[in-house]
Amino acid sequence: MDLTLVVLAAGMGSRYGGNKQLDGIGPNGEIIMDYSIHDAINAGFTKVVFIIRTDLKEAFEAHYKDRFNGKIEMAYAYQNEYTEHTADFEAGRKKPWGTTHAILSAKEHINGPFIVINADDYYGQESFAECVEAMKNLKDNEHLIMGYELVNTLSDHGTVNRGVCQVDGDMHLTGIKETLAIGKDGDKIHYTEDGVEHTLSPDTYVSMNFWGFPASVLPEFEAKFVDFVKDNSDDPKAECFIPVEVDNLMKEGKAQVKVVPTSASWLGVTYQEDKPHVVNGINQMVADGVYPEEVK
Repeated sequence: MDLTLVVLAAGMGSRYGGNKQLDGIGPNGEIIMDYSIHDAINAGFTKVVFIIRTDLKEAFEAHYKDRFNGKIEMAYAYQNEYTEHTADFEAGRKKPWGTTHAILSAKEHINGPFIVINADDYYGQESFAECVEAMKNLKDNEHLIMGYELVNTLSDHGTVNRGVCQVDGDMHLTGIKETLAIGKDGDKIHYTEDGVEHTLSPDTYVSMNFWGFPASVLPEFEAKFVDFVKDNSDDPKAECFIPVEVDNLMKEGKAQVKVVPTSASWLGVTYQEDKPHVVNGINQMVADGVYPEEVK
């Protein structure tokens, strides 16, 4: 199976205070997505598409000039240049239009089944191997989401946004809700919505934006995004999220999503204060022989 890895790397990094996509965390200047690409190559992926902003183009090309040569095909898509459905509403727009829009900006590079991940999350070697096996067994109109336990995806330095999953007994997704500002207070995990505080169980499955799709989902996403723009064109902060549109497709009976629980450890940098923890985690895996001294 030829699989394409689609890396979401066009975010602004406002909470981190800079371009966390390109912030070195490995012993030889490796960035988080280098480890994801390394793991994807070992799992059998044949192509990677970076979705970035045009202002990051030179930095990305410089970083990958001599990395992974001959090991995987590379391509770039520029989310801020994809205005097919938004050209009339770009004035005053500072934020990207969201992760669904990001995928659409890369559609010309996607010709078969593909996996979507974040640039600033470390997903673990096991997750890539597990998702490849699961993708081989998906039925028609069945998608994939890797399920991480909520407690393993939180930051000690602030709140995080997560797609909270509802799962049935057959490990199919029955609903997913983009939940904002989830934090922890001791053993308590909570968020506030409409002035009401809600608690969540530590073992709740959440999406870390690690999805598996057939190429046939792209027209469905495009139709959803067109509707989103019509409904939100006057809101400069509105974003069209993958979890929301997948949930809409499920409600319409157009998709079924298999939840693949993963035992992989997750690391991520939402805040600058998260970086030392990620650096220590990567260095320990290098010391343990999980990764070579230099990933290239």
